[in-house]
Amino acid sequence: MSRFVYADNAATTKITPNVLDAMMPWLTEGYGNASSIYSKGREALRALNEARETVAAALGAQAGEIYFTSGGSEADNWAIKGVAHTLAKKGKRHLITSVFEHHAVLHTMDSLRKEGFEITLLPVTDKGLVRVEDVAAAIREDTALVSIMYANNEIGTIQPIPEIGKLCREKGVLFHTDAVQAVGNVPIDVKEQNIDLLSLSGHKLHAPKGVGALYIRRGIVLPNLIDGGAQEKSKRAGTENVAGIVGLAEAIRTACTDIEGRAARVKKLRDRLIDGLLPIPRCCLNGDREHRLPGNVNISFEGVEGEALLLWLDQNGICASSGSACTSGSLDPSHVLISLGLPHEVAHGSLRLTLGDFNTVEDVDYILSVVPGVIERLRAMSPLWERIIANEK
Repeated sequence: MSRFVYADNAATTKITPNVLDAMMPWLTEGYGNASSIYSKGREALRALNEARETVAAALGAQAGEIYFTSGGSEADNWAIKGVAHTLAKKGKRHLITSVFEHHAVLHTMDSLRKEGFEITLLPVTDKGLVRVEDVAAAIREDTALVSIMYANNEIGTIQPIPEIGKLCREKGVLFHTDAVQAVGNVPIDVKEQNIDLLSLSGHKLHAPKGVGALYIRRGIVLPNLIDGGAQEKSKRAGTENVAGIVGLAEAIRTACTDIEGRAARVKKLRDRLIDGLLPIPRCCLNGDREHRLPGNVNISFEGVEGEALLLWLDQNGICASSGSACTSGSLDPSHVLISLGLPHEVAHGSLRLTLGDFNTVEDVDYILSVVPGVIERLRAMSPLWERIIANEK
């Protein structure tokens, strides 16, 4: 192995030195329980309060609107189930989402469907975008919630969140967005964008795994997802993960300090990678190129099996993905790519490369030096590729 390149930042990111430094005092001497009244407990509580203010400031929210969770999936569950169960008492049992959401949203919606709620799954364009007019057409008198992800985790397409938020506010419908991939990568202001609930996760932006947050707009009251103690204003029981929460706050603070400058640097790498891969015969970029996360590259190669491609890249020191890490064990093609209208055999040959702050031009050029040869070797062994070539003749 001549080089190691980590290009799967959408799956998870490494903890940065400044985040680890911020966490260390709370992993060692600052071990007090934030619910305790003695000095060590009060120190931990101050750290939690400061972290809450930092996260809120990054989102344009108020500190009292931020609730810390174990991650994005918990935040999604709490937001969606909480709104559904609350507004069902008022006869609102209809929810709207899109066909290519993260499974933390889709499976939560499936669970509610089994309880008798009606779920509308909106289609997306072949470029991976939700149409605002489709949201408008789907809203009914009994609609409780619209949940549309801020940016897709597989193809990186950024959705028209401000427009959807404005529509929902005008219609009097609550709006939730899974912003796990977006926080730290694009500017977000929950007030300006009319977002009522927002989910985020620390390990996507160089904080540790197992910590996230849910923004709940002031005035919205959700039932508890976890009952027990009085933590998180008695809404989310469980002794707080002080070190993880401090790390999350430091990671968000760092990511949002120069968000446009960081995005511009990573976007240059992304475009260099896309432009270098697209000349490979019979491949296509998945998702809209303009409305796209700075570091996301998702390309399908006909006549190639995605899992085999990943294994060959791994042998060459390149960490990549064929879709969402949460479903990497599945043999089914990505539901996201199928929603774009890709045939199953093309969707199976997808490659997701997600670049971040620590990637370099040299990383990109190394990927470009490896991928074409791997594609050529895999196609040479593929009966599917033989049929594709035969059909062309």
